[in-house]
Amino acid sequence: MPADGRPQRRRRKRRPRAASGSPAPTAAASNHAPAQEAPRPQKRRRNRRKRSGGGGPPAPQSATQKALLSGGYKLPALNELDQVSSDDWPPAFSALNLSDRMLSALTALKFEEPTPIQEQSIPMLMNGHDVVGQAQTGTGKTVAFGLPAVEVCDPDLGECQAIVLTPTRELAQQVGSVLDFFARAAGLEATVLMGGRRLSDDFANLERRPQIVVGTPGRIIDHLERRTLRLNRVRMAVLDEADRMLDIGFYPDMRRILRRCPDDRQTALFSATIPTPIKSLIHQFMHDPEHVHIAPEVATAEGIYQRYYEVADRDKIRAVEELLPELSGRTLVFCNMKVTVDRLVRRLQDRGVNADAIHGDRDQRKRDRVMGQFRSGDLQFLIATDVAARGLDIPDVQHVVNFDLPQTAEDYVHRVGRTGRAGAEGSAISFVGEWDFDQLEKILKLVGDDLRRGELELYSSG
Repeated sequence: MPADGRPQRRRRKRRPRAASGSPAPTAAASNHAPAQEAPRPQKRRRNRRKRSGGGGPPAPQSATQKALLSGGYKLPALNELDQVSSDDWPPAFSALNLSDRMLSALTALKFEEPTPIQEQSIPMLMNGHDVVGQAQTGTGKTVAFGLPAVEVCDPDLGECQAIVLTPTRELAQQVGSVLDFFARAAGLEATVLMGGRRLSDDFANLERRPQIVVGTPGRIIDHLERRTLRLNRVRMAVLDEADRMLDIGFYPDMRRILRRCPDDRQTALFSATIPTPIKSLIHQFMHDPEHVHIAPEVATAEGIYQRYYEVADRDKIRAVEELLPELSGRTLVFCNMKVTVDRLVRRLQDRGVNADAIHGDRDQRKRDRVMGQFRSGDLQFLIATDVAARGLDIPDVQHVVNFDLPQTAEDYVHRVGRTGRAGAEGSAISFVGEWDFDQLEKILKLVGDDLRRGELELYSSG
């Protein structure tokens, strides 16, 4: 290491990644006769081809779509749907083979234009095809799989017919709230099953015999083992943010859950990246899927001041302390490990900084409280793992700090895009450690000269 203590460039030896996981035990036999089920539409099979959203940036979600996912949008009453005329249906959605009821729901929500992932995925799913959608968070994936999931369900069959797996509790809540509205519009029941809640609440929700279940893999497995949830009538299974579930260690759980579903179900898999284990899932559990790839939006907002600092891993907390005077507004800090999150929060709180954290080891009640404080402005610093913050739409963030660099350059763009919204100014600060220079090069290649190098007093010679 140089005399000033700055990190030296180090390169890792690259090793091929291998698929992991082992077959799960077969599902237990049902202890009662199945209810009568309406016949399923036959899947249309044809040669698949990969479809791309093009090389330019994808159209962003409308403000209404973003507000809906963040919980900041008041859902219309169901009786408002009865007042919607077919003349008011959004023409672009009318072309996607959706039912009248879903078109009325979209009209009541003031949705006008589908995003590229919605425009391409919805017709494929409505026609019975399996779909692999490669797209970043914030592209409208929830509606892309949510509408077909609702459409495939029979309201007269009180069994789980569509299951959606998400990597985190927060994302499960957000997806669940959206699907619940569309489900109720179609005369269906939807529920969310996730850790951090009392099992008795889950049991009460399952007694309503929901047709749609959204949940985290661990909680779904728990109910399968208790035989309080059966998947033998599932018509559509959705893996949302599959690469993040892989990162957390849910790969065996995803396999086990899919094995509990009928072989002739539809499967939709959405993921920002397609690493080798995800390819294995696609090969083993999907039937000749259509592929949709939406190019990541490269451009970051003009009002975002981006810079990076070369910081040895052991000095990163000291670097945050040095930069505190300029982090005067609401600040979101990303760390890659839960232990790092806790260590940074303790140090900031010891200095009297208004900081708190969310990650997978925090109970759900505390996570909800922390998120509420951050959204309301009562909390200045939110320290989070990338997985815990995934899918959260947090308004009015003035500063984003990448305490650890994200895994992909596209993830960097997504993190940075949480600030500088609606023409506001913001800043994005990134720390580059000893092992991060290869990743820095990829980020610089993607974002160009907008990301500048800064210098810390921490390493000044004086």
